[in-house]
Amino acid sequence: MKKIVFIIAFLLTTSLIASAQVIPSFAFGVKGGLNFAQFSTSGSTAFSSGNRAGYNAGIWARVGALGLNFQPELYYASKSSTVVDGSGNTNTVTFNSIDVPLLLAFRFGALGLGGHINTGPMVSFLINKDQSFSNALVSAATVRNYKNQDLAWQFGAGVDIKSISVDLRYELGLSTLNNDANYSDKLNLWNLSLAVNFL
Repeated sequence: MKKIVFIIAFLLTTSLIASAQVIPSFAFGVKGGLNFAQFSTSGSTAFSSGNRAGYNAGIWARVGALGLNFQPELYYASKSSTVVDGSGNTNTVTFNSIDVPLLLAFRFGALGLGGHINTGPMVSFLINKDQSFSNALVSAATVRNYKNQDLAWQFGAGVDIKSISVDLRYELGLSTLNNDANYSDKLNLWNLSLAVNFL
């Protein structure tokens, strides 16, 4: 009798999970979170970099079936990091941008509880690039000349509990942010966010 009950429960659970992933779905909501950014620097001029906290807030959508989804997002982000030259001069840089990740996501689970993994490219359109210096007499190399657009790749995973999702991502900078041939700045960051599904 116990075996029969176990088999029935197993088949019912498997059926629910399968049906939940096969049915086409659409989701839309808002999200917000914190990021911790750091420059990856290279080139003939020596620099070191430090982590600083920032934030992001925006909207997201998701469409797909069979657990495979396309998830575009649009959010405003503030990312900050520090660059220290060989003389100890510190340049704190804050980027405010409109970020557009285009993610491929795989979701699993049923009955309002599950998880997801996602990856994809992200284009960042820089609105402003504020720089502040620890010393009034800084070297010319410490002052950075940054571009207006950035390209990155995001990798992430998270937990879904009904209409709430918690997401942790790593963002790997692909393009150099600066216009100087002597060094290369790429922005890498961790992003922890909370998303709410309205549909």
